[in-house]
Amino acid sequence: MQVGKRRRARVRRAGVQVRARARRLTALPRTRRLTVLPRTRRGQRRAVQALMLGAVLALAPATWMHAAADSRIRTVADVPARDVAVVFGAGLWKGRPTPYLAHRLDAAAELYRTGKVKVVLVTGDNSRAEYDEPDAMRTYLTDRGVPDGRIVSDYAGFDTWDSCVRAKKIFGVDRAVLVTQGFHIKRAIALCDAAGVEAYGVGVAEPHDATWYYGGTREVFAAGKAALDAAFEPDPRFLGRQEPGVTEALASAGAP
Repeated sequence: MQVGKRRRARVRRAGVQVRARARRLTALPRTRRLTVLPRTRRGQRRAVQALMLGAVLALAPATWMHAAADSRIRTVADVPARDVAVVFGAGLWKGRPTPYLAHRLDAAAELYRTGKVKVVLVTGDNSRAEYDEPDAMRTYLTDRGVPDGRIVSDYAGFDTWDSCVRAKKIFGVDRAVLVTQGFHIKRAIALCDAAGVEAYGVGVAEPHDATWYYGGTREVFAAGKAALDAAFEPDPRFLGRQEPGVTEALASAGAP
């Protein structure tokens, strides 16, 4: 009997300890849940308005590019004739144009052969002695029948805005046919328009490979910078003095 009493006493003490521990745990302050939206209707309405404004601002650059460029995208066959074609650089591989750049140059050569343009302005990066996009582009074009005297090189076309501004301010180009890939052509037209160059664009078609998807994704983020460039019109990284290359090439081609 005494053993049974002692056992029941131990059980009761253990129960008391468990209940006391439970009361201490429930007495601890509760962690507040993170509030996602304001609690008041007015605050919630303002939060929704802020989200909508953010979405509008995010879409505004792309909307501007579409409005500026959609009606001026053509093919090699139906683009209006202009004196000058502007070909934007797209990288070199072992000193030669990458496939994407080669396709741009093929389109420019076809424009020249069919009489749609008289002069080709190749614009790209030559910031390092061992990297010369314009000269590689010139060599590619001359190998495909475009006379060397009809090709003009812009060695400071570090990005699309720089190329457009320099075409206008350095080379005196007022109207042009722009040649680049389809995912880039809208931005090129919109920026050249903002720089004062009245332009049509030839968007070179490409298979939807990894490079195409990368280029398309890059354009989403580049649209914001393009809108800022068009709004604030910064000087190119290198402006320099005016160059007569395009004027002299047109004179030799007999352009009025």
